[in-house]
Amino acid sequence: MYAERASRLPGAVVWSRTVGARTATVLPDGCMDLLWNEGRLLVAGPDTRAYVAGGAPVRWAGIRFFPGTAPTFLGVPAHELRDRRVDLADLWPAALVRELRDRVDSSPDPARALEELALDRAARTAAPDPLLRHLVAALDSGRPVAATADELGLGARQLHRRSLTAFGYGPKTLARVLRLQRALALARAGVPFAETAARSGYADQAHLARDVKELAGIPLGELLGRSG
Repeated sequence: MYAERASRLPGAVVWSRTVGARTATVLPDGCMDLLWNEGRLLVAGPDTRAYVAGGAPVRWAGIRFFPGTAPTFLGVPAHELRDRRVDLADLWPAALVRELRDRVDSSPDPARALEELALDRAARTAAPDPLLRHLVAALDSGRPVAATADELGLGARQLHRRSLTAFGYGPKTLARVLRLQRALALARAGVPFAETAARSGYADQAHLARDVKELAGIPLGELLGRSG
């Protein structure tokens, strides 16, 4: 069972999930998450490939940050957490994490408690660079990386360095991940695969199929069957 809602933290999403014997495939989306898992606080770094969760039934809650905003919140460059799930105590003082964990554990609504934690932390940290939101918006609209860099007044190397810190990978990978998410949204809405490919910015349906297989690890049709 999965549920999500918009957070009071701008751009973020609060979610909860119970994972049972059936596996759940978590796809790259350009985001990072702060997670609670039955007595643990963790961070999910930016993914470059699908992450498969499953096994014994277990409860999760999380807050998914808007792309590029979590590193400021966490105080850690995104590339250090790429394709990783790490204990929050590896990033923050252990005593502080124990206090926060106990607060979430004792709450009847761990997802809401996690959101309160994030709001409190965000109020005491610097605001994310507004340029990052413009970068995400441009790439998510299908703008080429080079044109986006020019529009933002950045050189290619500058853009790459800032992307590594904010997103965990370069702008071309971010654009590819965002394109995948656009395609999946269309395909899940029932748009035929060929039209989905064209509207999402792929060369053709075969290009879409290859990208899905590389990023998700399974064919598009199978992925859509699992996503329910």
